[in-house]
Amino acid sequence: MSQGFTEITEEIYSYINDKFAKEDLFLKKLQSEALSLGFPDISISAQQVSFLGFILKTINAKYVLEIGSLAGYSAIAMARELQLDGKLITIEIDEERADFIRKKAVEAGLGNIIEVINADAIEFLRDYKPEFKFDLVFVDADKQGYVDYLNYAITLLRKGGIFAADNALAFGEIAKSKLDERESEVLAVRDFNDALASNPYLKTCLVTIGDGLAMAVKL
Repeated sequence: MSQGFTEITEEIYSYINDKFAKEDLFLKKLQSEALSLGFPDISISAQQVSFLGFILKTINAKYVLEIGSLAGYSAIAMARELQLDGKLITIEIDEERADFIRKKAVEAGLGNIIEVINADAIEFLRDYKPEFKFDLVFVDADKQGYVDYLNYAITLLRKGGIFAADNALAFGEIAKSKLDERESEVLAVRDFNDALASNPYLKTCLVTIGDGLAMAVKL
């Protein structure tokens, strides 16, 4: 037992990837193609995908909402873990990326599960009233919108549903007193973390995988 923490060295990181977070060929090719099209190299890590897949299986998830999808890496990985009649709604503001995700979803055999919404997430969510509650909401989008996304997610999640947001450690800057050129993003993440941790309707934690996954269960 230890009250400290184990430093994740490059060797340990590689060990975890090899044993618990293996990427398949399809997702590797997706990443490569996305980079060749000039998409930014900022998707979540294989370890985060593995962890989210574990959570989805644990709660026997059927409905997932993703806010911010980039090239569809996380959307496809999560959709694979859903019930056969499940649905993953992903909101992506960039039209080129949204079209790419639709194409890759079909290639992955998930065209009937993944629905891509090409829209500003806040504008879409303002009037969004699905006929079901979501089992999990995953956010990986503009940091200034995180508090709004959280507030919408709470209304869309079922009781016992999971909320998760990437970059909760703000690119490693979350606890620094002097901030660099990403100051506005870091401050936005701090505001979000405060809002999440203080919400009385949620049981929260922060998992230190990748750049941090802030997570909550709706009570």
